Amino acid sequence: MQIRPYQGTDEAEVLAVWHAAMTHDRISPNIFRTQVLLDPNFTPENLPVAVEDGRVVGFVLALTRQVPLFLQGLEPEKAWITAFGVHPDYQRRGIGRALFEHVLGRLRAEGRKTVDISPYVPNYFVPGVDVAAYPGTITFLEQAVGFRTLYRAISMGADLSGFQIPPEILELERRREAEDGITIRPVTAADLPELMPFIVRHFGWDWYRHAQAYLLELFGGSPHQICFLVARERGRIVGYCQQRGERFGPFGVDPECRNKGVGRLLLFRCLETMSARNVYFAYFLWTGEDAARLYALAGFKRRREFAVLRLDL
Repeated sequence: MQIRPYQGTDEAEVLAVWHAAMTHDRISPNIFRTQVLLDPNFTPENLPVAVEDGRVVGFVLALTRQVPLFLQGLEPEKAWITAFGVHPDYQRRGIGRALFEHVLGRLRAEGRKTVDISPYVPNYFVPGVDVAAYPGTITFLEQAVGFRTLYRAISMGADLSGFQIPPEILELERRREAEDGITIRPVTAADLPELMPFIVRHFGWDWYRHAQAYLLELFGGSPHQICFLVARERGRIVGYCQQRGERFGPFGVDPECRNKGVGRLLLFRCLETMSARNVYFAYFLWTGEDAARLYALAGFKRRREFAVLRLDL
């Protein structure tokens, strides 16, 4: 068995292993090319492949920042692993352990201090390891490699057929506007000078990047699949919400303005807009237990649960 860097002719065999090992997270060749090979942080050395019997039988995809993420910088002590697998026909031969030892050795030599599975931006595929789909994988990572589970991420989805805003939410909306001057409306160009610094200040550069991508599409002439709402309280922005196609979020509220129902109002108004545009399903990949209770009020149900893991190098 040989471990070597990824080569351009490996694509089909890597994807074959990916699909056989990561059965619940298969991707198309186009996604592999755009979110792996064209990721500015991709290097062939950080996608080592295991070759046996003349073909690729395993891989690990690791990322380190080669270009800064806005003012978040290069994060020189961090690394991420977003995908890995060994073909089922070659499992239990030490190939997975050898691949991890290889890539972790590279990361240590570069001075990296932590490696996470897998909250990497901009191009993660799922938040971590699906606890139901790959229970043996979590055991392997924790016991054989030394990772620890940081937390669980919940993926949810909602059927929007015939969606209606409940009367109690409409009453909350009326009361908040009358008592606090809170309004929810679609974003306009006039919001942008205040909105973008608001997102960075309260939610960070990754949320800024995500919002910017949606807004570039919205104001660039493709508005029909995007809903982007802004909440204001007595004139100042206190929250926002975004959606594209069936994918909902993220959305957030100024910490100083929470517990007023602003999040509920943003959520229900956005789902109403989606339903009115004949979007019949809404989903997102990542939330915690507290937010999951809010989503459940709007009909979201748990779809998957992921373990987010970390190894201290």
